[in-house]
Amino acid sequence: MTAHVLVAEDDPHHAEILRRYLEAEGHRASVVHDGQAALEHVRRERPDLLLLDVMMPRLDGLDVCRIVRRESALPVLMLTARSGEDDLLLGLDLGADDYVTKPYSPRELMARVRTLLRRTGQETLLRFGPVLVDPERHTVTVAGEPVDCTPAEFAILTAMARHPGRVFSRAQLLEHAGGHDRESTDRAVDTHVMNLRRKIEPDPRRPSHLLSVYGVGYKLLA
Repeated sequence: MTAHVLVAEDDPHHAEILRRYLEAEGHRASVVHDGQAALEHVRRERPDLLLLDVMMPRLDGLDVCRIVRRESALPVLMLTARSGEDDLLLGLDLGADDYVTKPYSPRELMARVRTLLRRTGQETLLRFGPVLVDPERHTVTVAGEPVDCTPAEFAILTAMARHPGRVFSRAQLLEHAGGHDRESTDRAVDTHVMNLRRKIEPDPRRPSHLLSVYGVGYKLLA
């Protein structure tokens, strides 16, 4: 299951990094750059998780958190350059579910995201045929037997498993793999797909799950 994550971050560079990592995890990411826009987006779109920077124009993150918590149970993960204990406690007292201090590792942050989504029921096991993908434990099994996947292969498979039947272009799969494979090209995506077929298909030469869509890209069928 994919989640809609709102990134409220006034630094465009940091916001773009978070967007790329979230989409590599298979989520839908929206980005806003000020607190008022974040509040309006939450009320209008009802995302599944809010990544909320504290220091933002128009309305700071603490005020956004206070208002959001008054209006909904939306999970909030706060991001801040402040490292003082008082600031941490204030954010948690206002209802934030978790708190990360900058600079942070994007991969660590994605682990926090997975934990929050699992806690709120957004992360589930993904199954198609004999294949089971566990986004939380980062594992793949086929008929109960574990299968080793590279990080890029796992990111591609997870994204497609969250949207069975959806056609992904090579560029979209490249984006999903981008957080794990910086040297990826369209040809590299084809190689990842070929390797995945060898690992999950009964007959890789005649795939029944991971199918090519001529002139477009690939889709995954359950």
